[in-house]
Order: sequence, then C-alpha cells, then structure tokens
Amino acid sequence: MTLLRVSGISVEEEGSVILHNISFNQQLHQKIAIAGETGSGKSTLLQTIAGLVQPHRGEVYFNDEKVIGPHDKLVPGHPEIAYLSQQFELPQFLRVEQVLRYTNTLTDEEAQTLYEVCRISHLLQRRTNQLSGGERQRIALARLLSTWPALLLLDEPFSNLDMGHKNILKSVIRDISEELGITLMLISHDPLDTLSWADEILVMQQGKLIQQGTPQQLYHEPVNAYTASLFGKYNLVPLASAKTLFGLENGNEQQQLLLRPESIELVQEGGIPAIVTAVHYFGSYYELEVQAGEVTLLLKTRQHNIKAGDTVQLAVTEAWWV
Repeated sequence: MTLLRVSGISVEEEGSVILHNISFNQQLHQKIAIAGETGSGKSTLLQTIAGLVQPHRGEVYFNDEKVIGPHDKLVPGHPEIAYLSQQFELPQFLRVEQVLRYTNTLTDEEAQTLYEVCRISHLLQRRTNQLSGGERQRIALARLLSTWPALLLLDEPFSNLDMGHKNILKSVIRDISEELGITLMLISHDPLDTLSWADEILVMQQGKLIQQGTPQQLYHEPVNAYTASLFGKYNLVPLASAKTLFGLENGNEQQQLLLRPESIELVQEGGIPAIVTAVHYFGSYYELEVQAGEVTLLLKTRQHNIKAGDTVQLAVTEAWWV
C-alpha cells in the first residue's frame, strides 16, 4: 500500500533551486533513508513532505490526499505526519510528565507503551533543564508521537549524540517501527546508520534525486563516485590501469573501475604485485595503503603481520564500472 507519493516537487528560494523535480513513493511500513552532502536539499525535502515548506511545482500526496502547503493553510503541517527537526525545543524548567501531558491524546496504557518505546519512563519526574542532549531528544520525539502519526520524519537524528545515546536512539527507532507500526523516513550522514537500517535509500545531489535503490544496490552499484563516497571508502581505477592491472576491458573511456576496500584480497601467489605504503589499525581489521603500478589502493585485511615496505599480492573479488 502506497502511503506517500511525492510527484515532481521543485522548491526555489531567492532565485536558487533547492529541490528540482523530485518524485518517489513510500509504501506503508517501508523504511526510507535520505543521503547526500550538506546543502543537497535533504531537510527541505522532509519539510515539504510535512507540509511546512511550499513547493513551487509538484504535489505531495499522503494516503491519496494532497498535503496542503503553508501558503494555503493557517497552521502549517499535516496531522498524520510528524517532523523532528535538528533544532527541536522543549519548555524549560518543567517536569517531563508536564511537557508530555500538554500534547498527549493517548490513553494511560498507550502513553505508558510510548514512554517505554522512547526509553523515557525513568525521566518523567525530571525537569527538562536536568536532561542530557540525548534524553531531551527522546522527550521531544515522545511528544511528537503522542498524537500517534502515521509517518515520522527524522532530520539527522543521530548527529551530536555520543555512542551510548546513539545506540539507544537506534533501538527506539526500531521499536517505533516494529511495535508502534509507524512508517519512518530519516536523514543521516553516517553510512552505517543508513545501510543497516533502510529498506530503500534516496541519494540527493544539488537538489536532485540522482539514485534510488536498496542499500546493497547503492553500496555495490553507485552511479558515480559521489554516491560511492556517501557509503564508505572506495578506490577508483582509470580504464587504462584497470586493463593493465586487472585485465578488465569492458569499460569505456568515460568510466572508472570502482573497488571497495573489502573487494581486494591478499593472496599467496598468482596475484597483482603491490608494495605496502601504510598500515592503519581499526580494531577488528587493518587498512592497508598499497601501490600497484601507478595506482594507490586501499584494502582491508585481518592479517596482523604486515608492515610498510612489504611486497604483497592482490586479487579482486568484486568490481563495478562507474
């Protein structure tokens, strides 16, 4: 069932195009993540979906009904779409239970379930000025969810959180979907957040939607180096070097060979000779910088006895032309 339909959305601001002809659908309970560099239009897209920004062209439909923009609505927003900004605010010096009571439309049982999902039951008697940043965020989230929206839009929810609060919030977001049955869409700069969570990812660049697909598709088959860079480290090998080193000749002059670091393995014999120029330790693996002919490559290995200056042999397990 299609919950959300975004059709040809364009937004301009002071003569600049912020969004250009964006179209996509979101199914009920489908988890969508939006990736892109700063200034690519991600936040404006969420705000437009929520009815907080007026599109210059195109429409947003929620449950087959048009979302009315702020030019045509006295109080902007849609009653079934909740949007949590990066700049959320809470009233100062009030107890948490007072803050939540003002917007709560739930029964006592429903409210208790919501507080447990948001991991805030133990915070209800605390005052808002006594909370950490991560706790304040979860209170703001619970306040939004107290109206029980059908769609929740999260703008960079993991930014500025330490690892502990980030892991708590990930559990909260999972339970919002699985236990409360609310459909989610979020923005994140961290590829580990989007790849492990989303059913589908939208890639934004300069206000345009340039690629859309599953996490596996975007990681392994990016349309260009920009998309590849959003989801982790990579190597780009020019066509001539790809032919010389790997014997691959099915690319064209405009393409380069994309190799993820984990797609290059160390082998005992029969591989491509290379010299190790640097070794970096990352806990569960080592990252090697190697020089193979005229090409510098990054690769991952669990071998711990390699040092700069060693000669190694390489084999490629996966590669894609971009």
